[in-house]
Amino acid sequence: MRILISNDDGIFAEGINTLAVALAEIAEVIVVAPDRNRSGASNSLTLDYPLRIREEGNHRISVEGTPTDCVHFALNEWLDYRPDIVIAGINHGANLGDDVLYSGTVAAATEGHFLGVPAIAVSLVGSKHFDTAAQVIREVVEQLADNPLPTNKLLNINVPDLPYSELQQWQVTRLGARHRAEKMEKATDPRGKTIYWLGPPGACQDAGPGTDFYAIEHNHVSITPLQVDLTAHDAMGGVEQWVKQMETE
Repeated sequence: MRILISNDDGIFAEGINTLAVALAEIAEVIVVAPDRNRSGASNSLTLDYPLRIREEGNHRISVEGTPTDCVHFALNEWLDYRPDIVIAGINHGANLGDDVLYSGTVAAATEGHFLGVPAIAVSLVGSKHFDTAAQVIREVVEQLADNPLPTNKLLNINVPDLPYSELQQWQVTRLGARHRAEKMEKATDPRGKTIYWLGPPGACQDAGPGTDFYAIEHNHVSITPLQVDLTAHDAMGGVEQWVKQMETE
């Protein structure tokens, strides 16, 4: 099996390197990741300047670009073969609920999915037990090798920051939701100019049983299948009637 690994925390992050070491025991691994932390980059592509790359060692490439750039470059230029799977992570921190809209980790997996390769995003809900998340993904990869996923979806996996032996049963979940983010923080830079920092994310709003928030709160591995079709199919009929009303007025 051949696996492409990327992330948004940068090629030197502990998470991606722990994952690469674990998966190298069962597969051929190549790492193509940003040269620095690009958390929150979402699905952005670099269009205003060329991508510069650097070989960081055997099968390791850093890119001066976003996580999406990295996967796009790897699949459309660097590799002369199609990997069996794209894995983004291990992210340093959760990607739950609304987080997936901003996450560079999820975006890297999404780009692989867009380009026709099965894809997984994995995040550790903390910063200590990366080995636990790596073991979870190793088991997922082995399962995929024996039993391919019966649906064309990408997987968003969040792992509690616990020793592997303390994990509860894995759960398939839906995305929860947060309250709106808190106000931005206004400050002044050393030159006396006003600057703004993003405020903390909102507290959980939709976090009941069945959600990814609930699973993590109760020490379960959360596995959420995601799709990239944003069409609100159940709203199309209502919007059609609304448009017809405009036409008749």
